[in-house]
Amino acid sequence: MSAPGIVVAGLRKRYGSALALDGMSFTVRPGVVTGLIGPNGAGKSTTMRVILGLDSVDEGTALIGGKPYRSLRCPLNHVGSLLDASALHTGRSGRDHLLWLAHSQGLDARRVMQVIEQVGLASAARRKAGGYSLGMRQRLGIAAALLGDPPVIMLDEPFNGMDPDGIVWMRGLLRSLAAQGRAVLVSSHLMSEVQDTADHLVVVGRGKAIADAGVADLIAAASGNRVTVRTTAGTHAMRVLAHAGATGAAGRDTITVSGLPADRVAALLNEGAVPFSEISAHRATLEDVYLDLTREAVEFRATSTEVTR
Repeated sequence: MSAPGIVVAGLRKRYGSALALDGMSFTVRPGVVTGLIGPNGAGKSTTMRVILGLDSVDEGTALIGGKPYRSLRCPLNHVGSLLDASALHTGRSGRDHLLWLAHSQGLDARRVMQVIEQVGLASAARRKAGGYSLGMRQRLGIAAALLGDPPVIMLDEPFNGMDPDGIVWMRGLLRSLAAQGRAVLVSSHLMSEVQDTADHLVVVGRGKAIADAGVADLIAAASGNRVTVRTTAGTHAMRVLAHAGATGAAGRDTITVSGLPADRVAALLNEGAVPFSEISAHRATLEDVYLDLTREAVEFRATSTEVTR
């Protein structure tokens, strides 16, 4: 299917003296899972609320398929969203919750059982939602987001409360939605899940996008031209490599070398008769990327990680 995307342009918003959004701009393209990550207070949730017409802004626009959310007729047919898994009537069954939503949008009631099956809640569909676990509520919220078969999907922290099986299911669901041509925006604090799921990443800090690139590109840039060497002769190895213009840092039985490719490092160590057991190109994690990019944008930071007894 061909899908519209989301275009966020120059969003600015103040809450009193606090600047929540300071020119937030990015695009969520069809066929791509876009991860939205950043520290607490960076503007992620505010941006998602603005896209969905729940908050207004002082400047800028947020458009879905070229239109503001509030202008969409039967909006569940255009965009499905999950911002808060607890935002439901706890006295209704999961099935009745979805039937109410379907009726409000003019959707066929048969669609309700389709999405219930899709998210794996068939056995609990007639139970009151108030008795659902957090993971089950997440699944119910995702069923609601899928109800109108929309081309745009927005999920805020969808991995919260999921057990390992649920996390694997969620990864597959997000990838399959993008593979169908939908534009998928996912906010998450779980770097490992974003790295395994997202194709593109928008890193936000202090109300603006501070990085907007492919996940693979960001990781490659953070990895740099660094090589890890496992050796018991770290001092000797560093001396040999320094003569060739490399810099590095020594750890226990390893050194991390910058400035030379792996094959050149191996050749120099062999020429210098330096013993080593392994040489590998350094690969940064998404957590490394995130911590580096947001170092100056963290609002709440502990002064020490030291544990006293």
